[in-house]
Amino acid sequence: MTDTHESPLRNFSDFIRTERTRFTEQWMNAVASDVDLVEADKLTYQQLVDHLPELLDGLCAALDSEDLERVETSIERNAKKHGKVRWRQGYRIEELVRELDLFQQVLDDALEEFAAQDSSFTRRHESRARRLIAEAFSMVSYTSIKEVVSERDRKIDEYTGRLERANHELTLKQRLVSDLYESRMQITRSVAHDLRNFLNAFSIALQLIARAPSKADTALALANRQAADMKQLVDEMVEYAVMLGDGAPLALEQVDPRELYDELVASSRPLIEAKGLKLQASYDPALQAVTSNRLKLKQIAVNLLSNASKYTKSGQVELHFAMAGAGHWSLRVSDTGVGIAAADADRVFDEFERAAGEDVPGTGLGLAIVKELCRLLNGQIHFVSREGVGTTFEIRFPVVLEAQQ
Repeated sequence: MTDTHESPLRNFSDFIRTERTRFTEQWMNAVASDVDLVEADKLTYQQLVDHLPELLDGLCAALDSEDLERVETSIERNAKKHGKVRWRQGYRIEELVRELDLFQQVLDDALEEFAAQDSSFTRRHESRARRLIAEAFSMVSYTSIKEVVSERDRKIDEYTGRLERANHELTLKQRLVSDLYESRMQITRSVAHDLRNFLNAFSIALQLIARAPSKADTALALANRQAADMKQLVDEMVEYAVMLGDGAPLALEQVDPRELYDELVASSRPLIEAKGLKLQASYDPALQAVTSNRLKLKQIAVNLLSNASKYTKSGQVELHFAMAGAGHWSLRVSDTGVGIAAADADRVFDEFERAAGEDVPGTGLGLAIVKELCRLLNGQIHFVSREGVGTTFEIRFPVVLEAQQ
């Protein structure tokens, strides 16, 4: 014979299931009238009651079995989900606790109501049910709060990481601004110094003409040389300013390196030989057409050749075009000039730096221009130098330069 006797606590859980809608409405009214639950007023009905069914199901399962441990995992899972959702909805911890406390009060009232209408539900049953409800809500509150704290800590860590990155970027930008300021001050000092020297030379030339008209040709030659140096100074500054301010995409084209080489040799040889130097030039016939930007390649070579000639008092300047392994080619410029001291090697490509002191005119922008152009053309710069012996700059370019995204 089968025992059909129902457990009183199971009967109570069935009562909760049957009256779920009414209890939910009672809880909604309690939440709406509680002045401390600010965030709840901003939620829709569905947002507010989204997890009550799951929490009630877990509680009813505990009452059915009269054992909270059997459904502990399910209750914790739903409580964790509830805490995460409430955190995203903007609840403070005290609001979460207060909301759950109001729900527990509704169920306590339901327990008293059921006990009053079911004579088989004794005080012992009521005490047992009340303890299960309290333990269940204690577990829900603890797990929900723990999840809220975890979400808050995760968000704090995220914001802290963002703040640290922002601070790092700010530090870099402040350093960049400081470097930029120092750079601008350096160009002011450098240009002012050079212009003063040029103007002094003009003044001397004019005084020489006034005092000794017979030496007018010498004075005019001096003035013309100073004018040429001033023009070079201005040209370099304009070239660098235009290059840094040019945000247009790099125009790629088919370049005949042999044609560029011949042009460089023809234009630079007279200037180099006018200084009493010799130009040694060679071309690797294996080097055929390349994809790059012809004007920028020419700017690089002209700056290197000009730099080599400027810092070489005797000997020669070399220009060499060649293949450099599969997929690359090289442009090499060497000289027998003053060389670069080891202490200056790290700042060779900095703006307004001059390796040979103040007696050589110019802004010190030549190698800075080369560096920037090489970056645009994906060129890799290598150089070796010995003081009093000379310097060699070699740049490896891709045979086919890919368009930049």
